[in-house]
Amino acid sequence: MRQLISRSRAAISQLIYKRILLAVTILFCVGVGVAMANMSRLSSTLIESQALQNATLYAQAVKEARTLYSSNVVSPLNTAEAINFTHDYNPTKVTVPVPASFLIELGNNITKKNPEVSLRLYSNYPFPWRQKEGGARDEFEQQAITYLTQNPTEKFFRVDDVRGKPAFRYAEADILSSSCVNCHNSHRDSPKTDWKVGDVRGILEITQPLDTITQHTQSELKNLFLLLVGLSVLGVTGLTVSISRLRQNAKQLEQRVWERTAQLQETNVELVKEQEKSDRLLLNILPQSIATKLKDGQSSIADGFAEVTILFADIVGFTVLSAQISPEELLKFLNEIFSAFDSLTEKYGLEKIKTIGDAYMVVGGLPNPSTNHAESIAEMALDMQEELAKFNAKHHAGINIRIGINTGPAIAGVIGTKKFIYDLWGDAVNTAARMESHGIAGAIQVTQSTYDILRNKYLFEDRGIIHIKGKGDMNTYLLAGRLVSPVSV
Repeated sequence: MRQLISRSRAAISQLIYKRILLAVTILFCVGVGVAMANMSRLSSTLIESQALQNATLYAQAVKEARTLYSSNVVSPLNTAEAINFTHDYNPTKVTVPVPASFLIELGNNITKKNPEVSLRLYSNYPFPWRQKEGGARDEFEQQAITYLTQNPTEKFFRVDDVRGKPAFRYAEADILSSSCVNCHNSHRDSPKTDWKVGDVRGILEITQPLDTITQHTQSELKNLFLLLVGLSVLGVTGLTVSISRLRQNAKQLEQRVWERTAQLQETNVELVKEQEKSDRLLLNILPQSIATKLKDGQSSIADGFAEVTILFADIVGFTVLSAQISPEELLKFLNEIFSAFDSLTEKYGLEKIKTIGDAYMVVGGLPNPSTNHAESIAEMALDMQEELAKFNAKHHAGINIRIGINTGPAIAGVIGTKKFIYDLWGDAVNTAARMESHGIAGAIQVTQSTYDILRNKYLFEDRGIIHIKGKGDMNTYLLAGRLVSPVSV
């Protein structure tokens, strides 16, 4: 027997060992995957950051070239009458390009020498000779003009699809300086003559494809992935060796545990004997059935209440209705009606006990005793009629409800061992049920005890004496409305 137990333990140990290795391997794979995902996100950020830095440097260099050209070339030559500054300049004649034309030519030359970079200058106010290519040509350029006109010191950029490939498009405002205001306002072909210093006269855009940067980054990620895989393999190998050593130590400990277990078994025998003594002692005090229930943890909860108000409500004609509509629609209607009733129980601080088919039971004054339980039940009964009227108007239905109310003492609690329910018992409960079953469709029937509490606050109709099954003749009343404001909650 001992050898069989030992072999079983060894098999279990082997199984645990294999599962630990599998779990460790999976964890390492997950770790590598998470690391790669983070590196991929980081690479995207780095690609965009690198593209933004390159575009910013290009834009700064172009603007510096334009500024230098304007100040060191155009300004000194502007007084020479023999030199003509024009956009339509000709190197064979004595003409010099205006700064904007110089910037455009500079961009064209940069693009020719480095096709991966495109430089473009555009505006909402292009000169007549630049009408075709000087304005916004696509959505990005229009958005860039709109944004940078409102935020001239900001940058506008995003990754966009250019000729079927991802590219980084960068734009910044070309702000009018004081040396250029007079020229723009006085030029005969100027499309705008009210320029001021600081106005955005155009947008400088630099577009660069991301293929090269992306390929380089992906190549580096591949190398990093291989490195992580290698480290993972080394880590799993190291853990495997460590677990093997731990298994050897575990075997040694197992022998010690076996010896200790033998000692504990002897102790357990003594404990069993003591438990049997305790059981015999308990059976000398209590009957066996009660003792068994006590040992199984069964208990009952019951509390008495001197005065509560109970309401029973039943949907009139429910059986006929259930034969006319589908089960799904019937359930939907009941759920809508009873959900509205549930909201009323919360509104007036009442305790819903249960629903039985199309019947609804609610009580006021427990589990926490209150002094206005009868008023709260009356308010709910009147509101239940209103809710049913709303339901009928909404669904074009003719459903009616019969309500019965009684006030008196009751016992409430939880009994049984399965499917616990907080329930109510006592003659007052039975009387309330009779008020409903012997009531009138569309009416709220109450007992003398409830009427005595509410008669100064609500309108009642004396129904007179009626015969109640199991109770005999009783004087009952019909609750018709309110005399005072609704009860506050």
